[in-house]
Amino acid sequence: MPDSATARLRDILQLRFTDLFASLPPHMLATISPASPWKRLAKVLGYAGLRLVGNLFRPVRNPEQLHGAVWLYVVSQNNYDSLHFLREALPGSVLVAGQSKQIGRYNQAVNRLSLRRKLLYYGQFLGVYYGLKRTEGPRAWRFFDLIFNAIGYYEVYVRALRHYRPRAIVFANDHNDDARALLLAARACGVPTAYVQHASVSTNFPPLGFDFSLLEGQDALDKYRQCGPVYGRTELVGMPKADAFLARKNQNPTVQRVAIAINTLDDAEAVAAAVDHLLREFSGLIFTLRPHPGDTRDFSFLRRQYPQLHFSDARQQTVFEFLAEHDALIAADTSTHLEATLLNLASIYFRFGTHGVAEDYYGYVAHGLVERAHTLPELSALLRRYQQHKPADLYHRAAYYNATLGTPDEGHSQQRAARLLSEWLGKAAPTPTVTT
Repeated sequence: MPDSATARLRDILQLRFTDLFASLPPHMLATISPASPWKRLAKVLGYAGLRLVGNLFRPVRNPEQLHGAVWLYVVSQNNYDSLHFLREALPGSVLVAGQSKQIGRYNQAVNRLSLRRKLLYYGQFLGVYYGLKRTEGPRAWRFFDLIFNAIGYYEVYVRALRHYRPRAIVFANDHNDDARALLLAARACGVPTAYVQHASVSTNFPPLGFDFSLLEGQDALDKYRQCGPVYGRTELVGMPKADAFLARKNQNPTVQRVAIAINTLDDAEAVAAAVDHLLREFSGLIFTLRPHPGDTRDFSFLRRQYPQLHFSDARQQTVFEFLAEHDALIAADTSTHLEATLLNLASIYFRFGTHGVAEDYYGYVAHGLVERAHTLPELSALLRRYQQHKPADLYHRAAYYNATLGTPDEGHSQQRAARLLSEWLGKAAPTPTVTT
């Protein structure tokens, strides 16, 4: 029977110990956890030395009052884009992130939770490591750096909750280690929790464990039911971040501008090969490449080799702003397919490389949201068909994923989500009790 610290870390790192995570492409996994144990050790020392010790000399001074507030907790730029509308809709709400968390262009726009005391809890490491080695086997050694990094989050967040006593916490992420640690801390401290889905979900995610969950559509609820028991109340509210764009669906009858969205799962050589093929086959079309905001690879060689290729900086331009400038999308395993279909773009699933992650990860092809091309000639054939005629009703395919599509609430998901959260907050305990 694992001790409480080991059980917590196992919960916090749930996704890291799945077969899916272990099957990530080497180039992607290396950016999260290096294959070499010596590099993992160097990463651990660097994390402790540069970030945690560095945090000791950077005291947190927040511009907003966190005491008794509703916390909108974000772990990425995409999270911020998904929750910032609640900042005005919910009186007394503040955007919050961990002390050193990178939130892209919004780094200066969020309040910070101090991690200065995280160093005090690394004495747990050996006990937790051997406990996880018994339950997870060799993966505990393979990902010992991730175990090390996750230690202390729970304890410092419990301390923060006892100090600030927030009224409630709204999350947009349910599987990152710091978000899961805060969720467990909130349960221990009796702080009500809510969740606003920010992207398509997977059956590899942890069970849905919030007091109140606002999901985009039936697809998300069906998948969470496969993850385990669904805790708390759920409501289907559509996609709040899409509201401003749903009234401007793409009505071009043909395809002239094509978006290519890639992420760290995609192989750079396969991306280059696809770009080369498309630019040769479709000289009359405009193509724009958009790497994921978390993709640190250098694709400037494509800019030099293909001056006609356009680029989108995901750190500066939101995904909906980007898609609104195009008529079609080519991408592999990304929720951008759903966002593109909602805007009535012709979206094509095409894998850049043959990595080990499950094909059609989100089930978009299986559920008829998008069409698939297995080869570059098939990709050309599909794109050529859409180039000649793009249907005006492609967005109807997204109804399974967006519950408000085709209803009076279409385009009003933000108001629906804010209203439901306000009603829930009115019933939630305003002054949570703290348990040990």
